[in-house]
Amino acid sequence: MSSPPADSERRHDRLERHPTSGRHNSLWSWPEAKSPLRIVLNYIVVWLVRLSPSLRLKNWLVRQLGATVGEGVSWGLESTPDVFWPERITVEDHAIIGYDATILCHEFLQDEYRVGDVVIGERAMIGAGAVILPGVEIGAGAQVAANSLVARDVPADATVAGIPAEPVDHDD
Repeated sequence: MSSPPADSERRHDRLERHPTSGRHNSLWSWPEAKSPLRIVLNYIVVWLVRLSPSLRLKNWLVRQLGATVGEGVSWGLESTPDVFWPERITVEDHAIIGYDATILCHEFLQDEYRVGDVVIGERAMIGAGAVILPGVEIGAGAQVAANSLVARDVPADATVAGIPAEPVDHDD
């Protein structure tokens, strides 16, 4: 088995760590991490983003959440930007976020929660059902296959697939 590429460590290095205390896991600390009212409002807006067929409305709504959304971005039905930290998402011009894809900017663990920016490059394509983890950067023109789990950076123009997502060799 090969060792993880260097960019795997960089994703983790980019995450902000927030230790939590008490007998419960870190998810019990979410009201201290973010205002409950803000989360409720974000959830309602994300619900509208997931259901709206209008790409213009989706982009406008995601921008209202604080995300940076470029020109001509396409959000598939049921695609889900992070509810807790949507302001940490950047989707560059003409990127496609596929049906039921999820962009996460946080991870709640046992003794801490982590937060990190997600950047999806210009003309990148995220397949249906893919999950992008916090701290990941997806390069311009990159492609993420459907149902992939992206746990490390994807270089520009690369194609990745699987759980976890790994480069796909087009020479086969």
